[in-house]
Amino acid sequence: MTDVAVRGSLWLFAVNLVSKSSQIVVTLALALFLAEADLGAVALVVSVVNIGQVVQAMGVYDIVSRTARDPLTTAGTVLTMSVAAGTVLAAVIIAAAHPVVAALGAPDAAGMLRLAALTLPFTAAGGVQMALMHRDLDFRRRMLPDAGGMLLGAVVTVTLAANGTGPTSLVIGLLCTAVAQPVLAAVAGARIRPTWDQAAAAEAGRWLAVVGPGALIAVLLINVDYLAIGHVLGPEAVGGYSLAFRIAWVPYIMIAVVLGGVLFPLCAELVRSGRSDRLAGTAGRFTTATLVITGGLYVVVALTADGIVVLGEQWAHAAPLLVLLCGYGLGLGLLHVWYQVIRAAGHTRQYLALEAGHLVALLTALAFTTRHGVAAVAVAQLAVVWLLVPAAWFVLARNGLAFRLPLRGLAGVLGGAAACLALSTVLPDDHSVAAVIATGLVLLLTYCAIALPLSRTVLIGLKERA
Repeated sequence: MTDVAVRGSLWLFAVNLVSKSSQIVVTLALALFLAEADLGAVALVVSVVNIGQVVQAMGVYDIVSRTARDPLTTAGTVLTMSVAAGTVLAAVIIAAAHPVVAALGAPDAAGMLRLAALTLPFTAAGGVQMALMHRDLDFRRRMLPDAGGMLLGAVVTVTLAANGTGPTSLVIGLLCTAVAQPVLAAVAGARIRPTWDQAAAAEAGRWLAVVGPGALIAVLLINVDYLAIGHVLGPEAVGGYSLAFRIAWVPYIMIAVVLGGVLFPLCAELVRSGRSDRLAGTAGRFTTATLVITGGLYVVVALTADGIVVLGEQWAHAAPLLVLLCGYGLGLGLLHVWYQVIRAAGHTRQYLALEAGHLVALLTALAFTTRHGVAAVAVAQLAVVWLLVPAAWFVLARNGLAFRLPLRGLAGVLGGAAACLALSTVLPDDHSVAAVIATGLVLLLTYCAIALPLSRTVLIGLKERA
């Protein structure tokens, strides 16, 4: 398990590095070539489609990872269920596109939403194929469908945006990515035939009854702010907020999601093999890694937030939003890692309760804050996520999954952050592209020099036998 977990982490990091790097390029390109209202309209369309993708998948990764049945039979049955759901959802969204975008304050985006809805059946198929790879921690094979599909979509999007296609360029890129993903997954060896096994379908249905709502709540948590801002303030307000959110999202996706992606099947294997007593120690090591690595990246991003003006002076107001959302991303990263342990240990109802509580708290906060502007929304996100951190820790402790708090890792994060803050006050205040990159590198090296030695023992522990 040691070598598999380490290789899995490295390959999943490589996959996310390529795929998320392509998304960063797309984000920067759209910021350069689109106006705020156009970027906001695109963000709203993508939010609706993201919700549809989760509805059609509803815990696919969990079902395929946890099943004790023949994984190919289960995957084939889930493929049939997912693609059918994706097709129905696509038809519903296409039919209801105009009233949906009108309610979100972007009535001219109906055509984009209809085009984006066509991606759903393809992402459904690709999701099941990659879930089968995920079960075996075989992230090397995911490089082609996941990263390859993203790169193709990024190239198409940037090319079209640079040639004046406008916001539709991103939707066309998404469609190219969606179509390529299942094709490339089949080339990589994930050839799953649609089938139907009643026992596998019954098992999937039981799991979906608990995990499915949790997955839906999770995607609402990261999209409902866009929908609220669009409805109350309009797509132009969504534009600046979505740019800050996309940048703050990168460390979470590249680090916390990578570690969580390895942690869930690893913990599931510990449970299947009767070694549940090792879950707490494993959770502790992954928590430290998440805290130290994402913490450093968020410190650097927050301290260089003013550099967002290299994309255009119109984005200057997004800098304080980015700082607030960095704090939000760090808290969300911790929650993501802890949720993997809670779910893998079989406490899915408690996981669902945490997610539902998070959504209720966020919706309540948004109801009072959205009309006060996007900064108030960012503050609400930050406050609510950090209210959930102690609640999630309580659930871990209640189920015997708590671990000793990583005090050395926390000291490293705080010490590195303090050093970077002090250094940032004496660095030149230059917002050119080269200066922003150079400042970021200097701050990152400073952070690593302080934080990594204090956490070295625990980080090496990730390589120990689970």
